[in-house]
Formats: sequence, C-alpha cells, structure tokens
Amino acid sequence: MTRQDEFRQLHASGCFVMPNPWDVGSAVALEQMGFKALATTSSGHAWTMARADNHVMRDEMLEHLREICAAVGVPVNADFEGGYADHPDDVAANVKLAAGTGIAGLSIEDSTGDDAEPLYPFELAVERIRAARQAIDEGGTGVLLTGRSEGFVVGRPDLGETVRRLQAYAEAGADCLYAPRIETVEQISAIVSAVAPKPINLLINAPFLTVAEAADLGVRRISVGGTLARAAWAGALAAAEEIATEGTFSRFVALPDLDALFSRSIASE
Repeated sequence: MTRQDEFRQLHASGCFVMPNPWDVGSAVALEQMGFKALATTSSGHAWTMARADNHVMRDEMLEHLREICAAVGVPVNADFEGGYADHPDDVAANVKLAAGTGIAGLSIEDSTGDDAEPLYPFELAVERIRAARQAIDEGGTGVLLTGRSEGFVVGRPDLGETVRRLQAYAEAGADCLYAPRIETVEQISAIVSAVAPKPINLLINAPFLTVAEAADLGVRRISVGGTLARAAWAGALAAAEEIATEGTFSRFVALPDLDALFSRSIASE
C-alpha cells in the first residue's frame, strides 16, 4: 500500500491526530511516538530559517517536503500555503511539483497576503481548488487535496461565508476541508454538517478541546499547525533569556536524551 493509500484510509473513519514537525528531527521523533501521519507547517519551517510565516519560497518549500518525506515512513501532508501562485494554471503547475516530492496530501488556502483584500474572490478561489484537483488527477499520484478557507485567520470570521467556500471547494474536488482558527463547538459542528460526508481537519492550537471531544463532534483529522514548534521555541527562548538576564541555568534539568532517541531511529533503519 502506498503512503497516499494509507493517508486516504485514515480519512475513512474515526479521528486521527496529524502533528506538525518543523524539520527532519522533529518529524522522526513524532513518527517514533506512533503518530500515523504527519503534516508540515509553513510557519514552523519559516522560523527555522529566521523568517516569518509566508516568507519561504516555493523551491525552498519543495526541498523541505522532499527532506521530510525521505526521513519518515508515514504519510506526510504538505502545508502548501496558497500554491505559491495566484492564477489557477500556475497553482496547478506548482501542485504537480509538490506531488512529486513524495507527499501523501497537500492543502491549498484562499488567503492572498493582501491586508486590503485578504481572501481571493469566491470564483477565483474555487477555480484554484479545481485546478489543483485537475493537476493531481492528471499526475495520477493519489495525493489527497485539502481545501482551506482562511477567513478566521485573516480577520474575516464569517461562519456563513466560510461554509459557503468550503462547500464550493468540496464540489470543486477537495477531499478534505479545513477552516483554521474556528474554536467553538457550534462552529465545528456547523462545518462538519455542511461538508458531510467529506472529512474536515480541525486545528487545535490552544487547549480548547480534547481529541475525544473532537471525535464526538465528527472531526476526522486534527493538526496543530506551528504550535509544537512554538512550544519548542518557548522552552529554548526562556532558558536563553534566563542565562542572558540572570546568569543562571535552572531550566537545564529533566531534559530529553536526544542521542538515545535518534540512535533508536538509526537502529530501526
């Protein structure tokens, strides 16, 4: 069974967590913990390069995807931002490149990066998803397509418009639907119902819901975005700040044995 087939099978029933590594080491560590799939994070990857989110170039992202897919054996979903293009034909071309990296899935979002018009116009947004679908089908890779609507991320928290867009993305060929930053039971239930029977991805980047509670609401897939990376940065920055300001090292206790962790990884190859 291919990783693409494994990934599709995970979406058939139940609820699974797909955490987001930001580099090869974190990907391998998460795989060793037993997660059945992983997802990249554009923000987490950008921070490793001392950049803000959405400031990694397409070819840099493609190389990142190749590295993560080569390092682990589980399916990898790509945070492919907006497809690194505006026009549907260019999105399609870039999706074909991404599908060649070994990923099992990818997402295309509808945010523009323009504060004045933060979302693509409705029809163009749908055409971009349709183009991504066609590119995947023509390539025969079986990559699972997720359509993302970013209204709650970019300051347009309109549930009705988000539902309208997700339904249209589903009709245009998205296999899974995703509205990052929704965070109430009512919002989640409305989206699950609106796109059924297609699965939704839920972002959990704060402790507002458990896996069991999400599953009870009909959520099929959970990711955490850049939040694991932020948690790692929080620990490192707090320790460094203490050293810089206090000259003490109190946080250097109960730390993980990373050599042992990655020695197990080498031994299993």
